[in-house]
Amino acid sequence: MTSDPFGTVGRALWIGGAPWTGKSTVARLLAERHGLTAYHHDDRARPGAAPPADLPAADQLTAMMAEFGAGFRGALDDLRALASPRPVVAEGRALRPELVAPILDSPGRMVVLVPTELFRQHQLRHRPDGLAIPEQRTRLTRDRMLAAHVVRAARELGIRVIEIDGRLDPAGVTDVVAEHFHAYLDFEVSER
Repeated sequence: MTSDPFGTVGRALWIGGAPWTGKSTVARLLAERHGLTAYHHDDRARPGAAPPADLPAADQLTAMMAEFGAGFRGALDDLRALASPRPVVAEGRALRPELVAPILDSPGRMVVLVPTELFRQHQLRHRPDGLAIPEQRTRLTRDRMLAAHVVRAARELGIRVIEIDGRLDPAGVTDVVAEHFHAYLDFEVSER
């Protein structure tokens, strides 16, 4: 393992999962409530890294999975260089269970958020970018496949899966995630 001079990676909490489940919002709220440092991995995405919308869903998924692996190495570099007196909550759809699990001291340090089918369709209908119908179908299929992959990997690795169905607002989902991470949220910081 590469050096982790500030212990950031070893103390990190991880939120992965499917798109449009509120990962960024939950990480931000969790950080605000518990004095954590939030790391938003999707902010690191390179321009043009998204697969072309005209590719079939399976090809888009394959391209995304390859990009996730490369991006994860960059995320680890970012986190290892981050000198924070507070633990970090890292979030992003590219933070896949199979990538994160080998560096965890406990599967309890990660959670994945995935939408139910009804919530996924609701989110797609209310997208601000107004995808065309064929693009919507392709994206919906790709995102279903992505969610199925993350659920399968998380369950195989003993990582908790939280289904997002829209009944809880972001604060409520953050409560559920905070309860999951409760053992890691009690820490002392010399400087806040």
